[in-house]
Amino acid sequence: MESTVRDNNLTTTEISQDSVGPLNRASSSAHAAVDSIGGAADAAARRAKPAIDRVVAMAHHAVDTAAGAAVPTANWLSGQGANLKATQKKVVTDSRGYISANPLKAVAIAVAAGFALSGVMLFFRRGKRAPTPPSA
Repeated sequence: MESTVRDNNLTTTEISQDSVGPLNRASSSAHAAVDSIGGAADAAARRAKPAIDRVVAMAHHAVDTAAGAAVPTANWLSGQGANLKATQKKVVTDSRGYISANPLKAVAIAVAAGFALSGVMLFFRRGKRAPTPPSA
């Protein structure tokens, strides 16, 4: 009783010794091709590494330059914010002093400013309304 193992429609008994040689050569050739492709990929990676390193260095330089430009601007804005707070406190203090010294005059100025502001708002509001049809 002979047992045979089937692999791709061929039995192991059908493979002769003559076909083993070409199979080994094909296998060796395939291995050589894979090794060649692997070597080419390694060579390409080695050639690309300096270019990648240059791009990385340029990106770091760009970030450093941007950060260097941002620091003085941030410091200036911080200083301007402090100046603005000091100016706000001075205006509030001066306004309180003026209102305490001249209460009637301050109320009159506030009323006049309110009328002027409402007139301006009505003027611009009328311009945005749809035109009314003439009455018959």
